[in-house]
This record gives sequence, structure tokens and C-alpha cells, in this order.
Amino acid sequence: MKIKKIKECSAFIAGDKTIIRELMHPLNDKIDIGYSLAHAEVKKGQSSVPHRLKGSELYHILAGMGVMHIEDQSFFVEPGDSFLVPPNALQYIENRGEESLVFLCIVEPFWQESDELIE
Repeated sequence: MKIKKIKECSAFIAGDKTIIRELMHPLNDKIDIGYSLAHAEVKKGQSSVPHRLKGSELYHILAGMGVMHIEDQSFFVEPGDSFLVPPNALQYIENRGEESLVFLCIVEPFWQESDELIE
């Protein structure tokens, strides 16, 4: 069994400019899973940089509100929303609220910097 607390996870700025905390990652945590789980944050008035991932990505919005862009589609997101970004799809998320936009991301196969293409 593996248990982690978010306050024990170091934050870093990902290539898409989101603030990331890797909650579970097979390479960092030495666990046998094929995906990674991250806590992400986009500050008020900011957005992530358009990018593509080789794998699929599942988002779940925890706080804030914004607009998600996947290829030629855009849609409003708020707490409780979940959505899938297909592999290799151009994506970015904008914070359009008055607080940080906070969400969880599951990436399959697990996130690796080399699998992220910044546009």
C-alpha cells in the first residue's frame, strides 16, 4: 500500500506552465501502475500553454472555473467536472475565475516530460 499527503509533494512548473504536484507516479514512488496522478493549479488570470501528450489525460476539476480547449472544441469547466483529453490532442486550459483553478490529472501511460510537446 502507498499513502501520500499532498503537503509532502513538491510543486514544480510543468512544461505547459501549470503548477504540478505528482501525487502518485510509478517512477517516483516505485509502484507498479501504468498511469500517474497529479494535482495541478493554474493561477487567477493565467492559462496553461497549448501542448500535446502522447497518452490520454483525464481531468477532474476541484476548484475554480475556466475554459478547456481540446483541438477545435472549447467548453466551460467548474468543480465536479471530469473530461478526457485523447492522446496527441492539442490542449490548454484557461482560468477565468476569481481564484486558482485546481484539478487532478490522470495520465496514461504515466506522465513523462519527453512525452509532452509544447506548441
